[in-house]
Amino acid sequence: MSPLPGWRAAFRIARRDAARAKGRSALVVAMIALPVLGVTAADLTYRSALPTKAEELTAELGSADAGFQATSIGPVKLQQMPDGINWSTPEGAPDPTPEEQAKPVDVPAAFPEGSRYLTERTVPASVTTRHGIADTEISELRISDPMLRGRIELTDGAYPRKPNEIAATSDFVEAAGLSIGDRVTVRGPEQTYTLTGTVELPANLRADHLYALPGSVIAPWQKTADRDKSILPPQPGDPYWLVKAPAGAGVTWQDILAANERGVLVKSRQVALDPPPDSEVPMSSMSSGYSTETETTAAVLTVAAMAVLEIVLLAGPAFAVGARRSRRQLGLVGSCGADRGQVRAVVLAGGAVLGGVGAVAGVGAGFGLTALFRPMIEDYTGNRFGELTVRPWEILAIAALGLVTGVLAALAPAIVAGRQSVLESLTGRRGTRRSSRVLPVIGVITLISGVGIAVYGGVAGDTAFVAGGSVLAELGVLCCIPVIVGFLGRLGRRLPLTPRIALRDAARNRGRTAPAVAAVMAAVAGSVAIATYTSSSAAQQEYDHVPNMTPGTVALSASDIGADAELPRSRAAVEQNYPVSGKAADFGRVWAGSDCSVYYEEENGCGTLELVKPTGKGHSCPLKGKGAKELALRLSADEHKQMMNSPACMDENYTMVAFGTGDHKIIAGGADVLDTYVKLDDPAAAKALAEGTPVLLNSAYAKNGEVTLKATHLYNDRDKKNRAQHPGKARTTTDRLKVYVAPDRFAATPGIRMIMPEKTAERLGLHVEDYGSFYALGRDATEAESQAAYAALEQAGNHAYLMSSNERFRTQDDTILLILALFAGVVTLGAAAITTGLSKADAEADLTTLSAVGAPPGVRRSLSGFQCLVVALTGVLLGTAAGLVPAIALRLTDLRAALADMREDPMQSAYTPIVMPWETVGLLALVVPVLAGLLAAALTSSRLTLARRAG
Repeated sequence: MSPLPGWRAAFRIARRDAARAKGRSALVVAMIALPVLGVTAADLTYRSALPTKAEELTAELGSADAGFQATSIGPVKLQQMPDGINWSTPEGAPDPTPEEQAKPVDVPAAFPEGSRYLTERTVPASVTTRHGIADTEISELRISDPMLRGRIELTDGAYPRKPNEIAATSDFVEAAGLSIGDRVTVRGPEQTYTLTGTVELPANLRADHLYALPGSVIAPWQKTADRDKSILPPQPGDPYWLVKAPAGAGVTWQDILAANERGVLVKSRQVALDPPPDSEVPMSSMSSGYSTETETTAAVLTVAAMAVLEIVLLAGPAFAVGARRSRRQLGLVGSCGADRGQVRAVVLAGGAVLGGVGAVAGVGAGFGLTALFRPMIEDYTGNRFGELTVRPWEILAIAALGLVTGVLAALAPAIVAGRQSVLESLTGRRGTRRSSRVLPVIGVITLISGVGIAVYGGVAGDTAFVAGGSVLAELGVLCCIPVIVGFLGRLGRRLPLTPRIALRDAARNRGRTAPAVAAVMAAVAGSVAIATYTSSSAAQQEYDHVPNMTPGTVALSASDIGADAELPRSRAAVEQNYPVSGKAADFGRVWAGSDCSVYYEEENGCGTLELVKPTGKGHSCPLKGKGAKELALRLSADEHKQMMNSPACMDENYTMVAFGTGDHKIIAGGADVLDTYVKLDDPAAAKALAEGTPVLLNSAYAKNGEVTLKATHLYNDRDKKNRAQHPGKARTTTDRLKVYVAPDRFAATPGIRMIMPEKTAERLGLHVEDYGSFYALGRDATEAESQAAYAALEQAGNHAYLMSSNERFRTQDDTILLILALFAGVVTLGAAAITTGLSKADAEADLTTLSAVGAPPGVRRSLSGFQCLVVALTGVLLGTAAGLVPAIALRLTDLRAALADMREDPMQSAYTPIVMPWETVGLLALVVPVLAGLLAAALTSSRLTLARRAG
């Protein structure tokens, strides 16, 4: 007998039950549709944002057939790969001579006959803005030509049509405060252009660029520089030709081979999309090949595995209660002669019906939201989608996953419903059933095994073990949830009425509570895992980052030797336009003999100054030189970090030279430099400088409180002024100076090793010149303030430049953490709210009894709030613990790789911290559960509808 009639009846019953219980059905559909929506939107966004090969070519070539360019080796035969990127001279060919490299390459001669072309050439320039001056690039390119459609698009105004007109990208126009019709002047040649329009590059929305007609910028600039030697000539890049072959011809591989004979490199759309066989590519025998596939990172693999588990869990709470609420109906089915398999079929059919509806709704909503928020997504990613890319099989797989999710979520309730007797189902009695004693044992074993496997995978560097162990550990926690929920009931003995009832209700109805807790736990675990890994990676990047300056400061330095007389005007320009706080801390540069910044052309033509570093323990870095690799093999990551942070090794790691100091890193300054730049608040150090004692920031150079300063007072014959004052042979002096030694942490001060009072330098026969000032910043400067400051410095004579801190790299990480917290919070609120609504309906009899014995109406509100709080808080705490497993395991994988790199190069950092994202955890563990409880209480009616007692 065919089973289809039975299943047809089951689906009919399920469909009618879903239509009758619209509220519960909508909740189930929402729980299934939510993850389907997210995965669909993510798939569409990823596929659309990832450019195809054709889109990449359009971004570079527009609608042209190919791009032609000369190489740096002159008109010499070359070989290239079909991608137009990799090239070389033929194997065994002699290197081109300097004369050959200097010869021009006739690139247009390599174009296919009958081709049309555009020439592009780019030059860096400094231009005026509404706020001041900004550095950018100007391309000479006729962007109005249809050949550039797809690469450059007009967004407002008009294309440049005259030599004195220019267009700019929208990003540049916004940062510069310009509008169409404004005048833009190229600094140096002082050529002025009218801004006629704004454009965008679909492949790079954040491009900062200007476009002018060919011949309107570089050639006039060069002529001006030829007439006036004080103007720096332009430094344009190599020309690039965009070529449109005759209609239908394209640029073939044979055209490319012919161009290679002339020393021309070609990127052809036709060849890149349909490359020739290797047998026709001369360079293929020299190329080892390359893969365009990127290795899936450990973090993505682990999170994907946990996401699949989360999708399965999200729909569980509603099905568990839905089956219980339908038990009378199922009892009637059984009383009519249905066997247990047919009862199970009714529940499973309900899962299939609601799962199918949820899958279709989720996919449809995913398409709609992606299309709706497409402009916002494009702005965030920085590039326009070529088209909304749809992979039908991927979308079908996502929809099928939603359908399977519904069936799997209904599987456990179906088994339970099939086991119930008809009498219990008809009378509504729940029966007395003890919790399984085997399941918690299995859960504990699974949890311990999963943690062990994940940790082993982390130590061994096997991401598959990390992913499998993390999922296994989470499944172990899931098996333990019924016991944990049961334990919660015992905690309510000493609590007031409503929280006591909420805890006991959660413990009594574990079939409803456990899936809800599991759903919250799954969402929170994934978010905590990513947030912990992201925070830890950010902390590692912050530690590895070598700052160019002390954060929160800016330095004004002279750009020309002997420009100290112009520094007061430059200081005024900065103080009037930059958000500095406090007074300037002036500093000077120190040197011996003739200044090497001026007399550097001759060998041994200037003096030298050296701060001699003693040898031995505490002075020499053991991670450098002989025996370093052997030592690295014995060091742990923490021991290596401690050694790297010692002053002896810090000096080897922080090699930046700035502020006109040279390798000795000695500046002339006073106590204000300590306060403003070094951030050393020590009256004893300030007193030492006032008394003429230098302050040493790196203790590795001091021995018994003294440093050795070695100076070679050599004067160049061209240095007539100083040569007259110091006739005779060069002399070398070695002085032992008593110094004030700063604490070890100040050895990391960027660019400075020692601060010497000016009078002490002069006493030692050294030369000192005012070189600039340090400023503390009240806040980061805006783009407008930076442009204004640069303009003011140029008006002051352009004899100084600003150097600011590069300490800006956490913004994106903070955004990711916020998005993760919001996602987990929304899922937590949704799961807790759904479960609370179902539990409220399920506990209607208990509420009626409470009202009958005199409980006030407000008990309904507070009970709903506490029921929601219990589910949310329990799920969040368990999810936080579960999410730490993959995060820690992945960090162990990173640690293993870092240790391997460190043992290869002992000066490489092996610091791999594990940092808890306390803001994210605090938001999830405190704010979200409390908010869920308050919302549940606020949205629950306190009025009770009296009903006749059952039976």
